[in-house]
Amino acid sequence: MIGVVDVRDAIDRAKEAGLDLVEVSPESDPPVCRILDFGKYRYEQSKKEKANRARSKSVEMKEVRLGRSMKIDPHDISIRLQQARKFLMDGHKVQIVQNFRGREMLHRERGRDRMADVIATLEDIAKVEMEPRMAGRRMSIILSPDKNKISHIQRQEASKAPAKAPAEAPPEQPAASDDSTTEPAGE
Repeated sequence: MIGVVDVRDAIDRAKEAGLDLVEVSPESDPPVCRILDFGKYRYEQSKKEKANRARSKSVEMKEVRLGRSMKIDPHDISIRLQQARKFLMDGHKVQIVQNFRGREMLHRERGRDRMADVIATLEDIAKVEMEPRMAGRRMSIILSPDKNKISHIQRQEASKAPAKAPAEAPPEQPAASDDSTTEPAGE
């Protein structure tokens, strides 16, 4: 900390030290400069930026399609909802899509009922970000994970799984007799 110094004097001091004069904060009045090795400074800045990017978790949008039409078995829907649940537990947003074909467009209320069932099924870990909406022949809904509910469920699962006690040793089996031969029969 030297204080306010003339630019020429600062450049001379940097040359004497064999380092660079780097403007750290040009917006301040007066601008803040440091005498340091610029290559090392850039390297440290890139390391900080890389660490910040690694810490910030990006949330992906996962899409789960409920079949090509409304004619899908309830078991298939439950499998797709299990996959959506897994995505939500991992912290991803999920878009649930229901397609309509042909005359199914006349019965959009069945699609809305199905979406209401999806919401009811996943409401224990998710919140509705976008209500069911038609876009052409597709009805979609976006669910986002509810971190409080998910952490509560994870704590419950952790408390249900007690510390595993050592398993009982299997009953001892009689030792194999030495009468067995390893040669194939018939030779």
